[in-house]
Amino acid sequence: MSVIDSVPPQPGETSEARYRARMQRRKAAVDARISAATEQRGVLLVLTGNGKGKSSSAFGMVARALGHGLRVGVVQFIKGRYATGERAFFRRFPEVSYHVMGEGFTWETQDRERDMRAAAAAWDVAAAMLREPTYALIVLDELSIALRYRYVALERVLEALRSRPAAQHVVVTGRGAPAELIESADTVTNMRAVKHAFDAGVRAQRGIEL
Repeated sequence: MSVIDSVPPQPGETSEARYRARMQRRKAAVDARISAATEQRGVLLVLTGNGKGKSSSAFGMVARALGHGLRVGVVQFIKGRYATGERAFFRRFPEVSYHVMGEGFTWETQDRERDMRAAAAAWDVAAAMLREPTYALIVLDELSIALRYRYVALERVLEALRSRPAAQHVVVTGRGAPAELIESADTVTNMRAVKHAFDAGVRAQRGIEL
C-alpha cells in the first residue's frame, strides 16, 4: 500500500469523497514525477527471465515505433529460420530492416562452432545498426542467450551499446541476461514463469508462440 492510499478517512467523509481525494493526491504525485523527468535520450531495455513474453514485448515496441513513423532494426540471434507471425508481419514495412540470423536453438543444432559462426554474423549486422543514427529502435532478440553461451564477447557488446547514437533505443531479449548488461540498462524486466501451456502438453500455437 502506498503512503497516499494509507491516509485515514476524515470524519464525515463519504466513500466517494475519500476516493476522489485519494485520486487527486495520486495525480499530484504522478504529475510531479512526470515534471521531474526532463531528460530525453535513447534508452537500453533488457527483457529477461524464464517467463513467456520477452520477444512479444519487444515486438510490441516495434509496432509502437512504426506508429510514430520511426525506422526500426531487428536482428534475431539463436532462433532458426522457421516461419513466425512477427517476421511475416513486420517484413511488410519498408521502415523495418529484419534479419533472422540464428541457426536454431542450441539443442537443435548441437554444433557449437556452427552456433558461434551464426552469432558472429548476427553481431556484425547488429553492430552496423548500432552505428547508424537513422535507426530509432533496434531489437536484438535472444542476444542474452548468445552472451550467456559466450558466442559473442560481452565487452564488445557493452562498448557498442555505450557508443551508439544518443537518441537510439535498444531492446535486448533472452533468458539469463548477464549482470553487466543489466547494470548498464536503463529499464530491466525479469519475466517470471507462473504457468505455461506447454508444460501441460499444449504445442506452440500460431499467433501465440509462432
